[in-house]
Amino acid sequence: MLTPVARRSRSKPVCSVVIPNYNGRKLLETCLESVDRNRPRNIPIEVIVVDDASTDDSIAWLAIHHPDVRVVALDRNQGFCAAANAGIAAAKAPYIQLLNNDTEVCENWIEAGLEPFVDPRIGSVAPLVLVRSDPSRVDSAGDSYAWYGKPDKRGRGEPADRFARQGPRLVFGASASSAFYRASALAKIGGFDLSFGSYYEDVEIAFRLRWAGYRCMFNPRCVIHHEISASYDHARPELQRRMARNAEILFWTRLPLAWLAASVVPHLAFTLAQATHRALTGRFRAFALGKIDAIQKIKDIRFKRSLNRSLALSAIARPHFPIQILPFADPIDRLPRNPEPASPLRKSK
Repeated sequence: MLTPVARRSRSKPVCSVVIPNYNGRKLLETCLESVDRNRPRNIPIEVIVVDDASTDDSIAWLAIHHPDVRVVALDRNQGFCAAANAGIAAAKAPYIQLLNNDTEVCENWIEAGLEPFVDPRIGSVAPLVLVRSDPSRVDSAGDSYAWYGKPDKRGRGEPADRFARQGPRLVFGASASSAFYRASALAKIGGFDLSFGSYYEDVEIAFRLRWAGYRCMFNPRCVIHHEISASYDHARPELQRRMARNAEILFWTRLPLAWLAASVVPHLAFTLAQATHRALTGRFRAFALGKIDAIQKIKDIRFKRSLNRSLALSAIARPHFPIQILPFADPIDRLPRNPEPASPLRKSK
């Protein structure tokens, strides 16, 4: 008789759950327990932990307590984007969920996360991510991007009930803490940008998916709990520097040219306001160094803008960018009506 582990391995997975990990063995305990507790019965999945050269006992612990989990062990620490790409490359399923090790998944998370992929124009799905220590508050309901150059989490800090009552709706992008992706779409655009390391890499990939003609659907029926910043210390100057650099590179590389031309002056004003705030809070040096780092990447910026054109030329649909103009107002994003194809969930049975 086949063991449960063997039985799982005989089925071709419909979804690969990729969990990057660095010295997060204690976080993995809670995360993987929730995955096992809520594993769908009729949708085969595989779980891949990408260990980013941890110095704790993560790999040994996984071998003993979760032998059914595939482990991809990197020989040196390379950061979140490299770990995510390694997991994506190892994935066998047509859909991939990128899941932080400091999360807990809830009942029917896979079923709800895969539902929107019934439409072939959906390249990613954003779950309703709640603050684990206070599930009445939202961590993210997808990602947003403001025209003056501010990437943000949609709904951050707001009451969870407001978003739980919503039906599925199109949003700009999905937070990489728990995003679902169509594997073929990731293959088309080339995965995560390694130069970002971590932070705003999910907004950057959302832009490229949109250049390739894909959209992102928020589905509040897919619920994830996230322990905010359990994996990273936001106060570290090197992280503050990277965030400032990544935000600047993102603005100059991925905005459509018309948006970019209209946004330069507001962006400079926004950057000045940020600099003033950081000077008053003693964090100016890291912020300024990050902006200088971005300026030094001008050749890379030109190259990445040329990639936008290449993606647009082979896009599956006309690229569309629902960029936020007014504070606290979601931009309109609609899909033209299309014949409904067969559900990916029905195909898997």
